[in-house]
Amino acid sequence: MYPFIETIRIEQGQALNLAHHNRRLNDTRAHFWPGSLTLHLADYLAPPSGEGILKARVAYGATGIGPISYTPYTLRPVRSLALVTDDNIDYTYKSADRRCLEQLFSQRGACDDILIVRQGLLTDTSIANIALTDGTRWYTPAHPLLPGTRRAALLARGILHPRMLTPQDLSAFSAIRLFNALIGWGELELPVQAIVL
Repeated sequence: MYPFIETIRIEQGQALNLAHHNRRLNDTRAHFWPGSLTLHLADYLAPPSGEGILKARVAYGATGIGPISYTPYTLRPVRSLALVTDDNIDYTYKSADRRCLEQLFSQRGACDDILIVRQGLLTDTSIANIALTDGTRWYTPAHPLLPGTRRAALLARGILHPRMLTPQDLSAFSAIRLFNALIGWGELELPVQAIVL
């Protein structure tokens, strides 16, 4: 009944980056259910006040907003990434059904997460968009699995530059950052050597 989700970072009781979450939610609804009324997440969110970071999980579908949960958020350490390939994976929309990602995640071996290659191009990890730096600029895959809300904000600010990136390009970069709605820009950075080819 509610096949799609938005996950939103809540800090000190405030929901972050709502404009980009609203855009993705409404774009998804318009794609699957043309003529859907525009929804505004601020009308539905009622996070508890207090210290710390919360993860708001908002389920939604054709009929509108479904269950919303709030849970404490702690950054999961990622120290290594296994390169895995799936040329047919499709996660264009933020679905509650993550089986395609979980199946690839199970191939990580001793690594903490995966970096997915589709049609010869780098995309995302199982939970985050990525960016690579050559020491001057930060580049993000031009065609991620999921165009993330924080990615959209960073692109709009000129911090990220989209580029077609292949596994062979990795040697030209020094570091990789993982980020999503919950993982802040710069919170999770690894040397490129942490990617297991």
